[in-house]
Amino acid sequence: MDLTSETVVEGVPAGLTCVAERINGRLQALFEAESERWRGVDPELAVPYEALTRIVEAGGKRLRPAFCYFAYVGAGGDPDDSIVVDAGAALELLHAFAIIHDDIMDGSELRRGAKSVHRNFTDMHADEHFKREPRRFGEGVAILIGDLAFVYADSLLEAAPPETRRIYTELRLEVNVGQYLDLIGTARGKPTVDLAERICVYKSGKYTVERPLHIGASLAHAHPRVLDQLSSFGIPLGEAFQLRDDMLGAFGDPVVIGKPVGEDLREGKPTSLVALTLERIAGHERELFLDLFNRDEHDEADLATMLGLIEASGARAMVESRIDQLVSRSLEALEAADLEAEPTRRLAELAIFVANRSL
Repeated sequence: MDLTSETVVEGVPAGLTCVAERINGRLQALFEAESERWRGVDPELAVPYEALTRIVEAGGKRLRPAFCYFAYVGAGGDPDDSIVVDAGAALELLHAFAIIHDDIMDGSELRRGAKSVHRNFTDMHADEHFKREPRRFGEGVAILIGDLAFVYADSLLEAAPPETRRIYTELRLEVNVGQYLDLIGTARGKPTVDLAERICVYKSGKYTVERPLHIGASLAHAHPRVLDQLSSFGIPLGEAFQLRDDMLGAFGDPVVIGKPVGEDLREGKPTSLVALTLERIAGHERELFLDLFNRDEHDEADLATMLGLIEASGARAMVESRIDQLVSRSLEALEAADLEAEPTRRLAELAIFVANRSL
C-alpha cells in the first residue's frame, strides 16, 4: 500500500484513510458476490444483504483494520499481501455483528445517522401490513443479519495461521463477556468504578485495539515478545478509546456522532462517568442522581440534571485527565516496541486520533 501521497480528511490520519479504502473494496466485492448468489435462490434474500451492506457502508472509521494492518507491517508483514486485508475486513464484519446486536439489546433507534437495523425491519413489517408482531419481526431479522456478518467474518479468516485463529477466538469471547457485564451492570443499577473499568476493557477496549494488533502481528509470525509489547500499547489505548466514546455519548454533538446524546444515561449504563460521579457526590444530590439514573423513562430535563451533576462533581474532568494519562502510557509502550519505524509512527497517529476524536 502506497502511503507516500498522503491525504488527511477532516483530521483523520492518512494511514487510516488508506487502510479504509482497501477494506471497503474487499467488503464491497464480498457483498456483491454473496448478494448475487443468494438472490438467485430467492429474490427475497437480497433484502438482508442490502441491509448488511448499508450498515457497513454507512459509517465506521475502520479503526480495527488499521490497528491490525500497521501491527502486521510493523512486525515485518508484506504490506501488499491480501491476507491482512481479509483479516481487517473480518474485524469490520465482526464489529457490524456487535453493533447490530447491541442496538437490539439497548433498544437503540439510530445507528450511524440512520435507523438501526431492527428498527428498520420493525417499520417494514408495519408498512407492509405483515402478520403478527412488528417488534419481534424486526429484532429477529436484525439478529439474523448480525449472524450473517459473524459468519462472513469467520470465513475471511479461514486461511489465517492457527495462532491468529486462536487470538480471534479470544477476541470473540471477550466481546461477549464484556457485553454480558454491561447488561448485568445496567440491570443492577449500582455502577462502581471497578465494574465500569472492566466493562470498558472487555466490551470495547480489547476488541478495538489490543486484539486487532495481536491479529496483525500474528499474521506476520511475530515473536510472542512483540505481542506482549503490543498489549502494553493496546490495553491502555483501548480503555482511552472507550472513555472517549462515553464522553461523546454524554456531551457530544448528536449530528456528528449519528445518534442521540445521553443514551447511556437513559439506559442506565454503568460507565466511568456515572461511577465517578456517584463516588464524588453525597446527600440529596446523590439520591437525586440515583433516582434519575434508575428511572425507566427520562425527559430532557432529567438528562440535563444528570449531565449537570456529572460536570459539577468533577467526573468529566477526571475522565479527560484519565484519557490523557492512558494515551501517554500507551505511546511510551509503543516507543519501546520492536516494530518498524514507519508503522510505529502510523500507530502513534492512530492512538492520538482515537483518544481525541469528535465522532
